[in-house]
Formats: sequence, structure tokens, C-alpha cells
Amino acid sequence: MQVTESPCVQICIVDPASRLCVGCGRTIDEITAWAAMAPDARRHVMTELPARLAALDLPPTPPPQRTGRRRLVTRG
Repeated sequence: MQVTESPCVQICIVDPASRLCVGCGRTIDEITAWAAMAPDARRHVMTELPARLAALDLPPTPPPQRTGRRRLVTRG
């Protein structure tokens, strides 16, 4: 089985103005076609992502918040 490299960071929100994902910088079309794209095409898109994200000029995303209850672990 071959693993497909992906820039996804699990922050899947599309900026309405640019129509780019604010997490990874890809377009919806790129996200949809990602698994079927040739490796060279994926690498080309990945080289463009840092500039795309920088151009969005979005505020930094806060660190993820822990949700749910913590389980007490006792050792002994």
C-alpha cells in the first residue's frame, strides 16, 4: 500500500474570499482530486502552499482545545 502525502492539518475551513482552505491552502478542486493526482502535480501544489497561506493574511490559529473529561489514571 502506498501512502499519499498530504498537506492537510485537520483545519478544514474555506476562506470565502480566496476560496482556499485556511488549514492547508489548497482549493476545493485540489482537495477533491488530491488522491488521484500524479505525485509531480501534488509536489507542485505543495510548493505553492506556503505563499498561498501567507497571502491570506489570517490571524494565527489558536492551539487546539482539549475537550471531554480527563480520566484519572492510578498507578500502583
